[in-house]
Amino acid sequence: MIIQVPLRATLGIGLAMLASSMTPKAHAQDASPWQRSGHAAVRLLAGSRSGSVLLGGVAMQLEQGWKTYWRNPGDSGVPPRFDFSKSDNVEAVTVLWPAPTKFDDGAGGHSLGYHNQIVLPLRIVAKNADRPVTLRADINYAVCEKICIPVEANAELSFASVASTEDGALSAALDTVPKPASIGDPNPLTIRDVKREGKSTVLVDVAAPDGKEVNLFVEGPTPDWGLPIPNLIEKSPLGVKRFTFELDGLPPGVKPDGAALKLTLVGGDRSYEFNINLD
Repeated sequence: MIIQVPLRATLGIGLAMLASSMTPKAHAQDASPWQRSGHAAVRLLAGSRSGSVLLGGVAMQLEQGWKTYWRNPGDSGVPPRFDFSKSDNVEAVTVLWPAPTKFDDGAGGHSLGYHNQIVLPLRIVAKNADRPVTLRADINYAVCEKICIPVEANAELSFASVASTEDGALSAALDTVPKPASIGDPNPLTIRDVKREGKSTVLVDVAAPDGKEVNLFVEGPTPDWGLPIPNLIEKSPLGVKRFTFELDGLPPGVKPDGAALKLTLVGGDRSYEFNINLD
């Protein structure tokens, strides 16, 4: 939003140079320029233009040792914020979040986010499928090593390609987004049961292949819920990994009964998202 030569060899070199010169141009049409600031860079990606629902992405690069945050940053951190309201011919944009990594936050807790590089897929709905689409994004995020630095970026990109050079990267990013699932699904990695113990404790039983590291994250129905990261109980029942968390961090005056919670289960290269109502 880089001695005499036989004629055949000369032609081959010329064609190779022509192809090389064309590739960056085509690539530039499907990705905005990198917006670099401090220890990170961000840009927009455009998938193939087809119909009124388009696939795009926000690509982020982080310097070694630096990180940024998931939609729920965990015990500390700042989630990225996106404003697409200045776009042309765009009805709605949904950010799809790849499964995060859990890491120490340097203050005795854990944060959730990403290292190195990440692509956040975007589901974009055009107002009119026959008109041009231009995505404009105001992006506010934080990058952290030992301290956190706020970053602001502005990017713009038009969706014009019938076959985008970024389709492969966007498809790979979609594969890292947790798949919708239901309690008790017969997947090798799944949640078997969710129950309350007393008024303030929730227990979550997870089935997972032996030897696989598993993490569980929980979110409330609105961003002002600050539920803690579930902890794995060392002595879990036979055949399951039991996680527990307290119903802390609720907005003032709100009761948890019947609340819509989102549970994200991550194990290796598999991740699933469960929407439940707390009994």
